[in-house]
Amino acid sequence: MASMIASGLVREPERIRLPDLYEVIDGKIRELLPMSLLAIKVGARLYKFIDDYAEQHDLGRTFIEAMFRLENLDRSRRPDVMFFSFQRWPKDSPEEYVIDTAAVVPDLAIEVVSPSDVADELFEKLREYFECGVRVVWVVYPRWGVVHIYESLSQVRGVNRDQELDGGEVLPGFRLRLSDFLPEPQPRTLADSDIGPTG
Repeated sequence: MASMIASGLVREPERIRLPDLYEVIDGKIRELLPMSLLAIKVGARLYKFIDDYAEQHDLGRTFIEAMFRLENLDRSRRPDVMFFSFQRWPKDSPEEYVIDTAAVVPDLAIEVVSPSDVADELFEKLREYFECGVRVVWVVYPRWGVVHIYESLSQVRGVNRDQELDGGEVLPGFRLRLSDFLPEPQPRTLADSDIGPTG
C-alpha cells in the first residue's frame, strides 16, 4: 500500500502530468508515496499466484496497481492487487484498455503494507472498500510475516507465515502458504533509522 502525500484538482489538460501513483478523492488527485521494494515484490508474487489460479479455474480477472471507482463515494482507490469474479465482471465484457480505472467493484482487494503507510489512512480505505461492496480484504505485512483477513471491519483474523491463505467463497479452493510468497520476518532495529525503510 502507498500512502498519500499530495492533492490537486483533476483537470483534463493536466492528465498528461499525472503522478505515477495516485488516487482520486472527492474529485482531487492524491499522489501516493512509492511502495518499498519488498512490498512491490510481495504484491507481484501474490498477483501471480492468484492470477494463475483464477485463469486455470476460470474464476475471474486479477489486476495489480489498478484503480476502481467507488461510485457511492465519488472516489477511485488503488489496491495493490484486485480480483474480480466473472459474476461481478462477466467474462464476455471488455476490459478497459484505455484507462486504468475499473467501473466494477472487486470481490477481493489486497493492500501490501510499507513502512511509510499510515494506519489511519489504511483503515479509511478498509471502511470505504466494505461500504462500496468489496467482499474480502487482505492486508499483508511483509516485514512481520502476517496477513490480516477482513470479511468486515469487525470480522478479522490473522494468518502467520506458517499458515495458509484460504480463498474462501471469493476464490474457491485457493490455498497458499505465506512462506511461499513472504520472506523470513525481519524485526526492525534501531539501525533501521540510519538506512531508511527496507520492507
